[in-house]
Amino acid sequence: MDINAAAVMTDADTFLKTLYRRHGSALLRLAARLLGGDWHRAQDIVQEVAIRAWQRPMDVGPMDATARHRLFTVVSDLVGDLAGDAHHDQMEPRLEMAGEADMAMLAAPDAVDQTLTARVVWDALADLAPPQREVLLHLHYLDRSVSQAARALGVPTGTVKSRTYYATRALRSALRERGITDC
Repeated sequence: MDINAAAVMTDADTFLKTLYRRHGSALLRLAARLLGGDWHRAQDIVQEVAIRAWQRPMDVGPMDATARHRLFTVVSDLVGDLAGDAHHDQMEPRLEMAGEADMAMLAAPDAVDQTLTARVVWDALADLAPPQREVLLHLHYLDRSVSQAARALGVPTGTVKSRTYYATRALRSALRERGITDC
């Protein structure tokens, strides 16, 4: 592989990771909702949106909050293409009238939403420093008290409290970066 090909792959990787981190869960929820909870087809739609966004980055613009509306439009268009023109014509005016806040509130069926949320939280936890991740797992996943976690980790209780405070802040920030704003 030559240097230019490696640079293109790195740029594509960075672009796609950024797109998924910032908009992936919202796009997947919308696609799943529009497809009646069809998780697999929703994933295919989001992958197609990501490919199109990477192929035409000028159409999407910077990966900021304004890009989400344009990406929602592409999801809607692709779902409409799957369902046929008649269904798409009925759906499109309703989607364009809805604001981004309305789109974010669309709920997928519970199992899909729980799976998406769990995936986003696990990805966000991976961004934390190992001691922070470890303390959150002891307290919340293993349901241990502060003193039990301190004993298991071999650190003072004050250290557990401090790590929990900073880990919670870091996790909240990581979730916001992934489009989870209710934290």
